[in-house]
Order: sequence, then C-alpha cells, then structure tokens
Amino acid sequence: MKLIVILGPTASGKTDLSIKLAKKFNGEIVSADSRQVYKGLDIGSGKITKSKMRGITHHLLDVANPKRKFTVSQYQKLALRAIKNIQKRNKIPFLVGGTGFYIKSIVDGIIIPDVKPNWKLRKKLEKKNTAELFLMLKKLDPERAKTIDAKNPRRLIRAIEIVLVTDNPVPLIGRPTSDFQKIGRRASANFEILQIGIKKSPEELKKAIHKRLLKRIKGIIAEVKNLTSSSLRARAFSRERSVAGSNLSFKRLEELGMEYRFVAQYVQDKIHYEEMIEKLQKEIERFAKRQMTWFKRDKRIQWIENQRQTEELIKKFL
Repeated sequence: MKLIVILGPTASGKTDLSIKLAKKFNGEIVSADSRQVYKGLDIGSGKITKSKMRGITHHLLDVANPKRKFTVSQYQKLALRAIKNIQKRNKIPFLVGGTGFYIKSIVDGIIIPDVKPNWKLRKKLEKKNTAELFLMLKKLDPERAKTIDAKNPRRLIRAIEIVLVTDNPVPLIGRPTSDFQKIGRRASANFEILQIGIKKSPEELKKAIHKRLLKRIKGIIAEVKNLTSSSLRARAFSRERSVAGSNLSFKRLEELGMEYRFVAQYVQDKIHYEEMIEKLQKEIERFAKRQMTWFKRDKRIQWIENQRQTEELIKKFL
C-alpha cells in the first residue's frame, strides 16, 4: 500500500503543494500538524479553509478539544485509521505537515506507550523554569529535545514524563521516546512510503515567515480574543481561569504554541504590538530551524525545489 509524505518547515508551502498533488493523483490529505488537530485553533495554526481545499478531503483536522492534551499515541491511531480507509477507497493518502514526531509515528511505526498523567511528577517539574526543563529533557532524550518547543513548559514536562513514567507492560521506564521505535515497527509494516521534503533557503523561509505573519496577525489576535473572551470585563474577572464553559484560559492558550503564546501576552497587555511581532518572527524562525534539523537526519527524505520535480518522483513511485 502506497503512502506519500509531504513535509517541510513552517511557511514552506506544504499546504498549497499538497492540494495540487492530491488533485492530480487522486488523493486525500491526512494532516500531520500538532495544533491543527484542535477545534478553534484555525488562523494561528495555519489551518486550511474549506474553500482552499478545492474539494480535496482532509483528515485529522478539528478532532480534539483544545482544553485537553492530544497525545502522539492518539494521533497515531486516528491517522492510521484514516490512511487505511483512504487506501480502501483506492485513493492515495498524502500525509502532510511539519510535526516531525507525528510523521515519525506513522513512517517508522514507533510503539508509543499510553502514558497517563503523573500529577506528583508534574507538580515537581512545574517548579522548574523552562531552561531547567529543557536541559533535563536534553539529558534524558536528546533526540526529542532537537525538535521540541524549548519555551513551552507543558510540552517539556510531558516529554520528560514519557521518559520517566509508563504503564506499558514492556519495561520502558527510563527509556527516551526515540528508543521506542527499536522495539517494533507495526504501524508502517504494510506501507510503501515516499517521503518528499520541500527545500527552501534560510533567507526564503525568513521572508515567507514574515509575509505570512503580517498577513495573519490581525486574524490571530481576533481568534485569541474569541477563544478567551478577552474583553475588558472578562480580563477583569480572571487572567488565568476560563471565563466560560467553552473558552480557554490564557494559561492554556499560551501552552499551545508560539503564535498563541505571544498574541495571548499582547492581548493581556504584557507586551506591546511591535514586541509581539519581533518575538514571533524570531521564535518562528528558530522553530523552522529545529524542524529542518529533525528532517535532515532522515536520509530517506527526497528534497525538492518545485512542483515538477515532485510530480516526477510521485509518478515513478506509483
């Protein structure tokens, strides 16, 4: 069974390219983005709109409540189910995104333990600052540390938790997440996989990131206000708690990645507009660099510079 992966750093053009390819090769798209799985996180996560899908079916968008942590294990189960269903309909599944660990969970069939929250450990880890947490993760699981958002305490704590705690009967305690793939490769056993990476120079990426940021920023601010009901009245009520049953706290929103973190700080008057833009640009550039560090380690990825190259690779593969 054939599976085509389209990957690359943020703002590299994965979405547009994948739509064109899915149109040409009778495909459907399975998202591999760790924030687009959440309902309501649309503009800040770069989620494709229905009109831009051009009739191509997309999977793994809006499948999780942003109030709750969505794990790689959950993603793997849903993505494998979607891929197999696409193949049953004699269509080509395109796995598209920039979340390296999501992609690896499918391509390499990593056996991911279903680790339940360890509240005692989390309470202890929450006393550490992000720099301390990152250093701790780097020692425990250097591979995971290469791609994780180093300033996101929630993700750092979760990654450390997975290393130190497991309810899996296989003795995995103390093993880094990157070791799980050595135990078995069940997920990718029946797939013949072509991995295509979009190649952009650092300067091209920097410009693309800046252009996209300025285009989306007003929408992201409005989205954050809507997600938090952050009117003056709401902020007077609480800056940490959810102000309505369906809304997110600022604390939770800041855990959901760069755009939401810095825009949430701006909406709360913690930083000014220019500072928000400057911080976002720098952090997104750093994130793109971490993504490329992760991807470049996989020698199976075939890097392309244009659509024609990609089509030739796919024709040969199919």
